[in-house]
Amino acid sequence: MSHWDGCNVNFVGSGGLELLCDSVKVHNVNVDMPKGAEKLIMKDLLGWVRTNLIKERPEMFMKGDTVRPGVLVLVNDCDWELSGLLDTTLEEKDVVVFISTLHGG
Repeated sequence: MSHWDGCNVNFVGSGGLELLCDSVKVHNVNVDMPKGAEKLIMKDLLGWVRTNLIKERPEMFMKGDTVRPGVLVLVNDCDWELSGLLDTTLEEKDVVVFISTLHGG
């Protein structure tokens, strides 16, 4: 494991989620690792996104400590349900895509 204070990942919001981040769809972000952690996991990224990227209505993106139902999560084009959900380990330059399947009427 290389030593860095954070992990550089690409956050992509789609299906309306980009509207919560000033209508910017792709964000290249450097997420600080929690103190004492050896790796960054999805739970850490979600908390960082809620604090640093979501500009309005965070409840449209998250419910509790995870994404709300109806939001698909892909890590490097793989469904996060196959890689450990909140415990999915993130590596440098990973691409994490959030797609909302919920549409108001």
